[in-house]
Amino acid sequence: MSSQKPTNSTTRRGRLLGLTAIVALSIAGCSPEAKRGYMPGYEDGPVTNMTDRITNLWVGSWVVALIIGILVWGLTIWCIVAYRKRRGDNQLPVQTRYHLPLEILYTAVPVVMVGVLFFYTQRDMTAIRDTSAEPAVEIEVYGKQWSWDFNYLTDDVYDYGIHAENVGELEGSLGAPGTHETFPTLYLPVGEPVEFTLKSRDVIHSFWIPAFLDKMDMVPGRVNTWQVTPLREGIYAGKCAELCGEFHSGMLFNVAVVSREEYDAHMEELRAEGNTGRLDDSYSRLQANDSDSAEGSDN
Repeated sequence: MSSQKPTNSTTRRGRLLGLTAIVALSIAGCSPEAKRGYMPGYEDGPVTNMTDRITNLWVGSWVVALIIGILVWGLTIWCIVAYRKRRGDNQLPVQTRYHLPLEILYTAVPVVMVGVLFFYTQRDMTAIRDTSAEPAVEIEVYGKQWSWDFNYLTDDVYDYGIHAENVGELEGSLGAPGTHETFPTLYLPVGEPVEFTLKSRDVIHSFWIPAFLDKMDMVPGRVNTWQVTPLREGIYAGKCAELCGEFHSGMLFNVAVVSREEYDAHMEELRAEGNTGRLDDSYSRLQANDSDSAEGSDN
């Protein structure tokens, strides 16, 4: 009896088919979370008009980074294995220097890769940060230790959270776990462009709605603007993403994306409670301290 050994080409073909099958199964078995790069999201549609753009930029950047990593590590390991010193080999390896084509390649390829990543990042960030559209709703958001004030400028009403300086109101509650019912709630109408004007009353905060895949800093004395169109109704979590003091972890709020009818009804509720007008900079710590100093100098 004779046995026929597989040829090298047959072995290579088998390995290639096996690798292809593994890759295909891995892609087919990807969960929705994996497909969006484990970013927050929902299967029934994007949360905002920028969800797909941000997700594609995130996933694309990771794909490029993984490809480059595999290529670099593959070449590194290949050089280590192929050009390792072998037993009994005492000769000095061939010394290569001033290889102009190779040096140009090593310089040009990284420049091209960085240029491509810069192009797509700049293109998407320009669209994400664009505030040229006319908003249907304008909301002024103040961050403060450790809560939030919301001025609905379009409707001339406001809502607020308890400031940490109001010690009497916070007596017995500091450090206690909060509930969604006690957090201040920001209302947004679904399908309509919203413009946030972000300010801080005391220290640096960061306005972050994880489901929106975006955040922006709130710096004392500076005004930042952000536009977005929420597309999916629901209740989302919001928080401060900048360490801002002892109770930073409790600086939370809700975001309620609702129908226009529900939004208008909430505006009327705030109006009925007497929350008309806006909470201005006079409630900010710096402004309050300046006023106290002025009053003290007059006495």
